[in-house]
Amino acid sequence: MTKAAPADRSEHGPFDVDELGLLTPYLDFGSIRIAPRQGLQIRADVDENSKKIVALTLELAGHRLQLQAFAASKSEGLWHDTLTALEAGLASQGGKSERRPGLIGLELHATVPVQVDGRNEVRNSRFIGVDGPRWFLRGVINSPGLDDFHYAKLVEVFRSTAVSRGDLAMPPGELLPLKLPVQANE
Repeated sequence: MTKAAPADRSEHGPFDVDELGLLTPYLDFGSIRIAPRQGLQIRADVDENSKKIVALTLELAGHRLQLQAFAASKSEGLWHDTLTALEAGLASQGGKSERRPGLIGLELHATVPVQVDGRNEVRNSRFIGVDGPRWFLRGVINSPGLDDFHYAKLVEVFRSTAVSRGDLAMPPGELLPLKLPVQANE
């Protein structure tokens, strides 16, 4: 599959760590680097079984963006195959999805029925993704009442993110490792 990324990705992100200047301040979570900004809260999502960090959830003004970075090949992208897999997974959960153009390319808008405190509700999500050099960055926007302003702000956060693929040999689609920043461990 061809790579899916905005034409201006190398100038406006999401970035490869090799594209960042030495003086650019970023919070280092291993494979994902987050540009700090006022009001941004970051939570590490941990898998209960493995106790490993599997995603980062960023919250800005009550709106959430979950980030995951995956290994990819130099020549082929993962976004188009990921869209197809997401659509199938959502349908199997009784959800609905629709591909739509977004600020950085094709997005998947989804509605999924969920149980919250014994009540049936519908969760709206937007999946966004960008294929970079040897990596793929996926974002999931989960935000009730998402308006255009906050959507644009979350996309801005997504685009300011940098991915560090590392030198490990990994098959395409494997989750790149995340860790807490050194300051957070002290």
